[in-house]
Amino acid sequence: MTSHHQTLALVLFSAFVAVTLGITVWAGRRRHGSAEEFYVGGRLFTPMENGFALAGDYLSAASFLGISGLIALFGYDGLLYSVGFLVGWLVVLYLVAELVRNCGRFTLADVVAARMRQRPVRIAAGTSSVTVSVLYLVAQMVGAGSLVALLLGGTDGAARTWTIVGVGALMVVYVSLGGMRATTWIQIVKTVLLTGGAVTLTALVLTRFHGDFDLLLRTAAQRSGHGEAFLAPGLNYGGDWTARLDFISLGLALVLGTAGLPHILSRFYTVPTARAARRSVVWAVGLIGGFYLMTIVLGLGAAALVGPEAVRASNAAGNTAVPLLALDLGGGASSTGGTVLFAVVAAVAFATILAVVAGITLASSASVAHDLYASLRRRRGGPGGEVAVARIASVGIGAVAIALGLLARDLNVAFLVGLAFAVAASANLPVLLYSLFWRGFTTRGAVWSVYGGLVPALVLVVLSPVVSGSPGSLFPSVDLQYFPLENPGLVSVPLGFAAGWLGTVTSREEPDEARHAETEVRSLTGAGAA
Repeated sequence: MTSHHQTLALVLFSAFVAVTLGITVWAGRRRHGSAEEFYVGGRLFTPMENGFALAGDYLSAASFLGISGLIALFGYDGLLYSVGFLVGWLVVLYLVAELVRNCGRFTLADVVAARMRQRPVRIAAGTSSVTVSVLYLVAQMVGAGSLVALLLGGTDGAARTWTIVGVGALMVVYVSLGGMRATTWIQIVKTVLLTGGAVTLTALVLTRFHGDFDLLLRTAAQRSGHGEAFLAPGLNYGGDWTARLDFISLGLALVLGTAGLPHILSRFYTVPTARAARRSVVWAVGLIGGFYLMTIVLGLGAAALVGPEAVRASNAAGNTAVPLLALDLGGGASSTGGTVLFAVVAAVAFATILAVVAGITLASSASVAHDLYASLRRRRGGPGGEVAVARIASVGIGAVAIALGLLARDLNVAFLVGLAFAVAASANLPVLLYSLFWRGFTTRGAVWSVYGGLVPALVLVVLSPVVSGSPGSLFPSVDLQYFPLENPGLVSVPLGFAAGWLGTVTSREEPDEARHAETEVRSLTGAGAA
């Protein structure tokens, strides 16, 4: 791309950053000394606003860049991510949305610790929440680096590095100055932009093929180099038993992980009632479902018009398939139309990343301050002190995410999010479901459930082909690969549930029937909810 075209794209980037910073300054003019104002925006958002914000929190770089890239490279097997990410919302809608809103105040630990001994449960749940959030943040950093590197020269390593650092710095500013109110409005704006951009690209792809979806499928299969195999299961997850088990493991993680994501759970506290929380999810499912249907067209369009070879040449993991598709649809790299469309799509993708990292950073810093800090202090400080700790924590979390993002910058963002979902499904979902539905669940069971899912998931990732032992690993020259699957969910999710059961049945603690009855009434009716 010419320097003039690069300038145009950078101007659009800068415009969105300026708008979001303006929103942050506007929201920051409100006093955030109250923990309720900083963490959940005063619980004043309507179901529609919160539904758009939920979609903004969930539709990340993995959705826009990663999934489309995987479909462009692997065809049918890439669709698993779209299906898994969407189906996971059914678990959220039917099992946890209303109950979590009624039982908690700010974080996952509020729900779990409602009828347990507070300190050990909060430390365990807070540690798990921060871990999941950091893994999710890494994927957004990698997506931002891939996007701007493409804009500034395709494989510019310095551009990737500075982009990752810049995104980390912006997310700290958004959270520390604006809190939940600014983060929510940034996510709403992002959802409108992302949906509009996806609709435009989808319409252009279908127009190019005269509305004939069958022609699009056949052209994508022919251009892929795999023929009919491109449209059938098995191109990426077929073959030996290891690949098939990886397929099952990934599907399990995607379907169960959504209900354990801290930044999604925290959004249920921003509305006034449990009914509003449920209606928020309905709005979110509609927006997210429509978007994932469009990613199928975008991925196939990238395969048919750009070609997998060109996508891989730009980014081996496929993260730049959609921007390259926009360039082609607009008339090519040498045309003004192609450059304008590319710049708009790149700016929308960048907006997506900034909005998601703001939501994740807020949720993780809330866990640090509200759960870890408050539990480790001998005496509870006031809400102002807790909010100050949350702001400081956002800086530390940003630094860790930047470091890991630089390390993992060559991996596919949807794949990285799949790992975060696996950890969430292993450590957070078992303890959440046990706490809500098992009368005899104990403090030991809660702690064992969290660590029994969290530790195996992290250890199995370290011992998997993701970290070492293969050319695409983080450390290809090292071989610590003892676990054959890339996603640990098939093993770690059952271990999380088993550890919670074992901890409970071996505990000498007698369940507090009165507190359980109080929690049950509160979760089902909302009586006494914050």
